[in-house]
Amino acid sequence: MASGDLERGGGSHVKNRGNSYNQSSSSSYYVENNEKQWTSWLVPMFVVANVAVFVVVMYVNNCPRNNQGFEGGCVARFLGRLSFEPLKENPLFGPSSNTLEKLGALNWDKVVHGNQAWRLITCIWLHAGVIHLLANMLSLIFIGIRLEQQFGFIRVGLIYLLSGFGGSVLSSLFIQRSISVGASGALFGLLGAMLSELLTNWTIYTNKAAALITLMVIIVINLAVGILPHVDNFAHIGGFLTGFLLGFVLLLRPQFGWVGRKHLPASARVTSKHKAYQYLFLVIAMVLLIVG
Repeated sequence: MASGDLERGGGSHVKNRGNSYNQSSSSSYYVENNEKQWTSWLVPMFVVANVAVFVVVMYVNNCPRNNQGFEGGCVARFLGRLSFEPLKENPLFGPSSNTLEKLGALNWDKVVHGNQAWRLITCIWLHAGVIHLLANMLSLIFIGIRLEQQFGFIRVGLIYLLSGFGGSVLSSLFIQRSISVGASGALFGLLGAMLSELLTNWTIYTNKAAALITLMVIIVINLAVGILPHVDNFAHIGGFLTGFLLGFVLLLRPQFGWVGRKHLPASARVTSKHKAYQYLFLVIAMVLLIVG
């Protein structure tokens, strides 16, 4: 998804962290009867938080006050303070770039020279407009809920937040003349974690080829979005790599048929909970995360 110049007067661009394809992998597992299934509540809370933040941003933006005397006027003016900037300023039905920058958009100069490192986190809760917000939240629902049901809120929450941070770091290193907002760096982190989860838990998948092909198609489609102008592909790549490495660390599953020692007779032979390659992936990923 692309966004135009949201700065009145044409001073800067907003890098819109394009939406992730709103479909999750249709993979299948050998499922143990005692495998815990979590209730997803954190991902819905993230969605509510993003929507609430957008409403606050639009309230602060106050288009009617800031566009008095300008031709074109605000869009959906019946919303009062929540009405959108003129489409020539923001075609995504959202606030001005001035408002986004004031409320925490990623800005390289302010992060590096203004000691405002908090922008690396706040930017992932901001969106350039309703279209941007809707696309990202649909993606988060389709991708995040499945992962949270399988792995729980702690692991998925960590991957989401750390991937968003990783995407912001890479974005700030390469995009220094524009501001950047959006949750898609964190969403790409979830996609990366899905890929590493597939690889590290390879032996428990019943349909390996279908699962891998489906997931790779989703990832390629999402990466292709970065070709569009004004889309922050560096945030996508940074988030994806961070989530990919975190998946090896946080999303390990016991190998099929493993039973804990407490459920077996004392004389029974206990197989290893994880395979050697899973431990190898875990160690390599941890080293890269620490070094990176």
